[in-house]
Amino acid sequence: MKAVLCRELGLADKLELADIADPVAGPGQAVVAVNAAGINFPDLLIIQGKYQFKPELPFVPGGEAAGIVESVGEGVTNVKPGDRVIVTTMTGAFAEKVVAPAAMLMPMPDAMSFEVGAGFTITYATSYHALKDRADLKVGETVLVLGAAGGVGLATVQLAKAMGAKVIAAASSDAKLEVCRAAGADEVLNYATEDMKTRLKELTGGRGVDVVYDPVGGDYTEVAVRALAPNGRLLVIGFAAGDIPKIPLNLLLLKQSALVGVFWGAWAGANPKGQIANMKEMFAMIADGRLEPKVTEIYPLADFASAFEALSARRATGKVVLVP
Repeated sequence: MKAVLCRELGLADKLELADIADPVAGPGQAVVAVNAAGINFPDLLIIQGKYQFKPELPFVPGGEAAGIVESVGEGVTNVKPGDRVIVTTMTGAFAEKVVAPAAMLMPMPDAMSFEVGAGFTITYATSYHALKDRADLKVGETVLVLGAAGGVGLATVQLAKAMGAKVIAAASSDAKLEVCRAAGADEVLNYATEDMKTRLKELTGGRGVDVVYDPVGGDYTEVAVRALAPNGRLLVIGFAAGDIPKIPLNLLLLKQSALVGVFWGAWAGANPKGQIANMKEMFAMIADGRLEPKVTEIYPLADFASAFEALSARRATGKVVLVP
């Protein structure tokens, strides 16, 4: 089968499209024929050896896909050949077929396309876990979303609105902010042209924001911490800007606020029932129209380099997907 292969660590130019052996389902596993695979920022980090999880070389990157179950191993009862499923795995998705623990497969709603299914889990599940389980978001609270035009950013804008929050979307261009408004943002902030501190004070009447969703890091994190309302929570999602910020801890004391780490992958692995429950709750939001996941860029598997470039250049708005 065709697969994107990482033989040495580095950027996407180190990857290659190769012919490798088809995977075989072992006990508790299933092989899924991939119809689409979602590409995420952690994939960019993994191929460089900069992520918490470091697979042995060579490996096939890709942490999520959607497709049809082709075969199952011994002891598998939750899925069967022919089922339409969403796959979540640390690696292996950027290929024509992927093998994964059957317990990590999620039946896909009939109305959901493979492209949407492939790009749904990591972005939406991360954001929902962050807002629901880590921030304990309440109806009427204000959420500031940094990097709001990216995949997890737009997912967070939609989810926070669906959960009854007021949403302030922050991004680096007016074009990106229009995408955020279309996704449901109540207010927008261009942190490339506006003073973030002043603008947040205006938008909140001086009170501050209750929850900050921060997948960006860098210089904006401390500004966001300073903009927290009393008992506010800043969700540490990732560091797309490249720099891990150093926050003066006295700010947390004075603000009576908290920095809250979010590592959805570790949580989902340790709490599969909670993860399944969260997915079902989000599927219900899709069914009643509160969520409308969108895929904005689709690339053939052979053009994986362009897909990675769209992500690394922070050019993509919404979800980027590969199709075999």
